[in-house]
Amino acid sequence: MSVIKVSEPHHTTAADAVGKISAFEEMMKKYGVKSVWSGTSAKLKGTGVSGGIDVDSTNCNVEVKLGMLARRLVDPVRLEASIRKRLKAAFNPAE
Repeated sequence: MSVIKVSEPHHTTAADAVGKISAFEEMMKKYGVKSVWSGTSAKLKGTGVSGGIDVDSTNCNVEVKLGMLARRLVDPVRLEASIRKRLKAAFNPAE
């Protein structure tokens, strides 16, 4: 199992940060992964994919676990880069 962990700092409230990561969630939907929110945490679930999102007062932490089937279809390095790019854009739109 491949595990991808990405942490992106933010300078807003946790609740506002949750609202800013919609582009990341849209990207995950392309892969058939749904996010189910409970407060400032979400569980990620899809075929061959699991994980979670945890947003606190300073960081947005994403963990994606790729099972055997997903590893054959998705390059973990490219997926990690894509997650980083979308989170960075969500919290630092001027960069």
